[in-house]
Amino acid sequence: MSTSEERSRRLADGEYGSPMLDAPSPVIVPSPIIAAGSNGNLLELDEVADLVASAARTGLPLDDGVASWLAEARRAVARRSVRGRIAGRGFPVHTTTRGDTVAWWLLDETAEQPTKRLLEVERERTAFLARASNLLSSMNLDRCMEVTAQLAAECLGDAAVVIHPSDGTTLATVKCVRGGQVVRETVDADPTSVPGLDVALTWFPPVTLRWIEAADVPEWIVPAGLGPIGSAVVVPLPGQGMPSGALVLLRKSTRAVFSENAEVFVRLFAGRVGTAMAVARLYAEQASITQILARDLVPPQLHHVDGIEFAGGYQPSAATDRVGGDFYDLHPADTAGCESFLVLGDVCGKGLEAAVVTGKIRNTLRALLPLAHDHQRILAMLNSALLSSHDTRFATLVFASAVREGPDVRLRLTNAGHLPPLIVCNDGTVTEARTRGCLVGVLPAVQANTAVVRLAPGESCLLYTDGITEAKGGPLGDAYFGERRLKDALAECAGLPSEAIVERVHMLAAEWIGDNQHDDIAVVAITAPRQQGTR
Repeated sequence: MSTSEERSRRLADGEYGSPMLDAPSPVIVPSPIIAAGSNGNLLELDEVADLVASAARTGLPLDDGVASWLAEARRAVARRSVRGRIAGRGFPVHTTTRGDTVAWWLLDETAEQPTKRLLEVERERTAFLARASNLLSSMNLDRCMEVTAQLAAECLGDAAVVIHPSDGTTLATVKCVRGGQVVRETVDADPTSVPGLDVALTWFPPVTLRWIEAADVPEWIVPAGLGPIGSAVVVPLPGQGMPSGALVLLRKSTRAVFSENAEVFVRLFAGRVGTAMAVARLYAEQASITQILARDLVPPQLHHVDGIEFAGGYQPSAATDRVGGDFYDLHPADTAGCESFLVLGDVCGKGLEAAVVTGKIRNTLRALLPLAHDHQRILAMLNSALLSSHDTRFATLVFASAVREGPDVRLRLTNAGHLPPLIVCNDGTVTEARTRGCLVGVLPAVQANTAVVRLAPGESCLLYTDGITEAKGGPLGDAYFGERRLKDALAECAGLPSEAIVERVHMLAAEWIGDNQHDDIAVVAITAPRQQGTR
């Protein structure tokens, strides 16, 4: 029987502590094995003999000719796993026992070491890319550039420079030396002074990496404190359909240049950076556009006109929104004795789509201001404008024209499908102004009547949207705030300034709503000047 067959038989019988009871046939074990008895003599020694025991033979003492680290391992702890090198090759050794017999299984791991090292490197790179993706998710362009410079200097080179495209002759740069602080600089430099930089900043799809001789690196791109340069490379940062910028990696003269495998890794990193910077730039552009548009869409801050108090408050349906379907506008009278024109409205829907229609209505009303004295005509022309735009959204509106007449304020109120204006008298009585009308932007003709109301000194008129009355909340979270509750709250506001009334209504509504969702809310209070000595 051959040595391998005999060893397989012993394994199948469990002689070395690894029973194979269900084995249908002898198993040839690929790894060398050394077995020793209780007296220290060799019982088994096959293919490994040439490596570990050139002078040893079965039946002889284990210590004679066997690698010293194996013999020492047996004398120290016979059952523990050991590891050693023989003829330049690494062997982890696993031991098994059966009775007084000890067997060593030797696995040649020499060929596995490069693969294991490559696997470790790839794991490190994967962890680095995951960390980079996490840090680059801020959607802030300045932050993305700083993180990129820090990570690149830390793991890819001795220093890194991130360059953002510019429309003029200046370049926005972020520089970082390994172990140092990030430095932001705006330099007046020509991209063509760095070979490959002008192409990386302007051409899409991106070009490959461009290596630069140390002598061709201009001073403006070298971070302070780096020292002599050995190599540099320009890495394009690809964005969404356009370049996001460029990354320049610098290495000292004492370090080797990138390997081919390292270049692939750098391109993977550059892809993540370019995408993050493109998203951050797009987010910044959208935020700027939103801010510009919101200047005209967000209801204005109201103020006093000719002694008449105007105060307003607005809250969109979502905390993330700045504009919505509710709005109000005040157009003060040009001269004393003329009417100031105020409008409060509610466009069907909420969010940005409703805000677009809101903008159309407000712009149309600004154009119709010369007709502000004729509420019916303004409504008719606004209705025609909405119908001609083929927009399916409609609106409810309240017009209020206010003018001082002695100590009182005369109001002309026109309601077009909106909630009735509420008059708050000094004695706490709350009544509805008698004005009704139909929606704007639905029918070919709009009908509404105008009511004239006189506010005595200290009395107020409240205009509001259904975001107040239809706000759900309360103890169980499912009850409407309602008109009755609003009127009771206003009765307690008799004689208060307009700002205090608006603040009180908003506070009560917020307490009622709690954490529930709600519609857009807009409130406007008009208060006649109080006589001196009154609260």
